[in-house]
Formats: sequence, structure tokens, C-alpha cells
Amino acid sequence: MQKRSIFLLALCSLVALSACKTQFELILTGDDVPLKYKTAFELFEAEKYAKAARMFENLKLATSGTPQDDTVHFYTALSHYKYGDLFSAEPAFEGFINVFPISPFNDRAKFLRIDCLYRQTLRYELDQTPSVKALNVIYQYLYEEPNSQYRAQCEEMIADLNQRMDLKDFEAAKLYYTIEEYKSAHYALKNVLKNDAENVYREDIRYYTAMAAYKFALNSVMAKQKERYMVFVDDYYSFVTEFPESHYRKELDALYQKVQKIIK
Repeated sequence: MQKRSIFLLALCSLVALSACKTQFELILTGDDVPLKYKTAFELFEAEKYAKAARMFENLKLATSGTPQDDTVHFYTALSHYKYGDLFSAEPAFEGFINVFPISPFNDRAKFLRIDCLYRQTLRYELDQTPSVKALNVIYQYLYEEPNSQYRAQCEEMIADLNQRMDLKDFEAAKLYYTIEEYKSAHYALKNVLKNDAENVYREDIRYYTAMAAYKFALNSVMAKQKERYMVFVDDYYSFVTEFPESHYRKELDALYQKVQKIIK
């Protein structure tokens, strides 16, 4: 008798749970593909992107090989993107691009994938590996689509990412100057330009290179000062030749005049 009661209770619970299923869940778990397709777009238009993504995802197998195939895959990725789930959207766009290379959605998918990668990049102080990946994908896209409607946006991303990476390199080298390790600062700053001559902070790097040389000489023993001040003189000439109108010029000119007296 007790077993029968337990069975009836379980059966009632199952019926109650079934009755509690939402309309969304009933459609999602059902077999009506046209209804799912219609509902997915209704959810998307209503900006219920998380549910839309689930519904489109559910449709992939049923629409495989049909005219709706690329649409379902694209809108799955787009729903993730609109919801703000970039970690799901980016690989979904990448998969779409690879599977549907001639789809009318392809160009937009390529740009939105780039946008996902760009938005996942980090502040300049942090690891710039995501920035390198984003730049590589952007450059490849512009090479393949030189007349893209998204070219201006891509170029803005490139400028921002390059500026961020340049700042990271500059600040890392300048840190030696800040902690008064002037010999190391001089070497590190020169290396920044050796590795990237077009660094956007080139003027600042040249200035701190000269200043590091000057302060290293200033803090040296008397016997080595003249030789080390000559390094500053070389860096000074390199700076004023390249940046004759720089706001750093007055300060460096004064140091140069002082060093000339010391050398003579």
C-alpha cells in the first residue's frame, strides 16, 4: 500500500512538472521545426537574445543541409553577440565563416568576429596576447577584403591596439628609469626602438634614453664620467635631429651645455 502511495505521488509530481513547463520549453523540446524557427526570430526581435541563442542552437541539426542552414548558424552566433557573450560568439562566428564561406552573412560575420576579439583585449598593463591575436585577424581580413565597408572601423581598432602595445613596451622600459637603474633603462629604451622603430611614443623614448645616459654618467666615478657623458651627447644629437621642436628640447639643451663644459 505504501509503495502504491509513493508511486502515485511520484506520478503526480511528474504531471505537475510537465504542466509547469513554459511555452518556450515546450517549443524547444518539441518537434515542430517551423514553429521553432519562427519563435527563434520572434525572440531575437524581442531582444531576448539568450533564449534566441538556445532556440537557434536547437535548430542546427534539424536545418542542416537546408536553405536555412547558414541563417540558423549565423543567428546563433549573432544572438550570443547581442547578449554580450563574446566568449561564445567569437568561436561561433569563426565556425560559421569556415563552414559557409560564400554565405551572404559571411562578411558581417568576419567583422563581428573581429569585434569580439577586439572587445576581449586587455588594458596595456596586462597581457597583450589577445591584442596580437586580434591584430593578426584584422590584418588578414583587410588583406582579403581591401574594400570592406568596415575598413575604417578596423583601422581604428588597429591604431588603438598598436598604441596600447607600444605604451606597454615603453612603460616597461621606463620602469628602470623610474627606479634609478639608469644603465638598464638606457639599454631597455634603445631596445624598444630597435624592435619597433615606429613606436608611437618614439619622442618620449628618445628623451628618456638621453636622460638615462646623462644620469648614468652623472652618478659614475670621475674616471668614467667623460666617456659616459659622450654617450649622452650622441643621444642628444639623435634627439634634436629627429625632434628639433620638441617640448623636451629646452631641458636637453641645458644639459648638453653643462656636459660640454664638463668634457672640456
